Amino acid sequence: MKRALAALAALTALRLALAATLPLTPDEAYYFTWAKHLQPGYLDHPPMVALWIKAGIALCGDTPLGIRLLGPLAAALGSLALYDVGNRLLPGKRFGLAAAALLNATLMLGAGCILMTPDTPLLFFWTLGLWALTRLVESRNPRWWLAAGGIAGLMLFSKYTAALFLAGAGLWALFTPAIRTQLRTPWPWAGIALALLVFMPDIAWNAGHGWASYLKQGGREDGFNPARAMQFFGELVGGQALLATPLIAALAGRGVWCLRGNSSPGARLLLWLTLLPAAVFLEFVLKGRVQGNWVAILYPTACLAAAAAPSRWARPALALGFSITLLVYAQALTGFAPISAGRDTSALQMAGWKEFAKQAAATNPAFITSDDYATAAELAFYAPKDVPVLGFGQRWAYFNWPSAAVQGKTGLLITRRADASCPDEVGVIIRKRGSQPVRGYRACRITADTVGKILPRP
Repeated sequence: MKRALAALAALTALRLALAATLPLTPDEAYYFTWAKHLQPGYLDHPPMVALWIKAGIALCGDTPLGIRLLGPLAAALGSLALYDVGNRLLPGKRFGLAAAALLNATLMLGAGCILMTPDTPLLFFWTLGLWALTRLVESRNPRWWLAAGGIAGLMLFSKYTAALFLAGAGLWALFTPAIRTQLRTPWPWAGIALALLVFMPDIAWNAGHGWASYLKQGGREDGFNPARAMQFFGELVGGQALLATPLIAALAGRGVWCLRGNSSPGARLLLWLTLLPAAVFLEFVLKGRVQGNWVAILYPTACLAAAAAPSRWARPALALGFSITLLVYAQALTGFAPISAGRDTSALQMAGWKEFAKQAAATNPAFITSDDYATAAELAFYAPKDVPVLGFGQRWAYFNWPSAAVQGKTGLLITRRADASCPDEVGVIIRKRGSQPVRGYRACRITADTVGKILPRP
């Protein structure tokens, strides 16, 4: 165990070093603006990611490390919780170390915990919720429902996908005889009430803003199209094979299959918290694209299932998983692979933003803006402080930020849309990784006819 803890500490140190070194992704820059002006809810997500960033920058300043600080630390603590789950969940079995190792070997956790997105706290609290229910299974003490409920509230405060945890846990309790008797006690219902109480600030914010977040997140699906559904399904399967890494994905599938005949409460819990979200994602893929990060909530239970069914492929799976993750780290840092910057995911997300922002501000406009929220956020983080970066339009109206009265003033609109109206185009600004072009953006002079929200700066 001492060697495992030393390995986890070394891995956490490496992740923190990467977090400090790599430039911010557009979404991280966007969530940083949230943290500079906290509020109980936002258009896109609940506010937990902003709270985590706020805590990090209070310790490490307005830096990439400050923004990402809690991600690698949460991955380490979550690994310890998963270790404990694996040693308690199934009678007579101790597979916590294997489960934690498998989870850490996935690219989903290895890359995901370095970046600060709503999935980072969601995955942490999901793992803690699984830990609380495991203690419930082991002790049969119904008071553990309170812990599970409070943690579920923190999940909901991280991302709305957490509703699948509540649904999975509820159906598990209903269809597991050893647990169903507890539904006659007040404790499960008190746990649900506690979850809603923790989540109440986001509900209140939405009630005061026309239920904006819930309508936005609930309106993602398009109509059914068989050809597109097959494309989305292929993307989902291929993407998860990469994010889990191929051998771990295969072991996880095998492990879930092996649990099908196990009627113990612990095995049933793993199945409900894996198969219910998986079924929802498979239904969704018939009408729309499932983003790879959404599926992260399946990983703790899938890795537990894989570890519960020992295989001679476990060590090769770990070796391959960590190797792929290290190659991704190296590519993000150095761009060593012969992949054009315009096709390299890490470059598309992180490369060249600082120099790009300087070029945008070089003409000394009255303000800079963008018709893409993520680009605007990167400009706000990296542009010189003497040029304000503003947001115009409905999206920005939901933020409790000060406004700038810039009516009649000439600023610069940065857009990557070819069809954007640009009657006074200044030119094209190329974002680069070294000397390699990543993406081109049109720069257009515009005259503001309304106030703009001032995006927070470092």
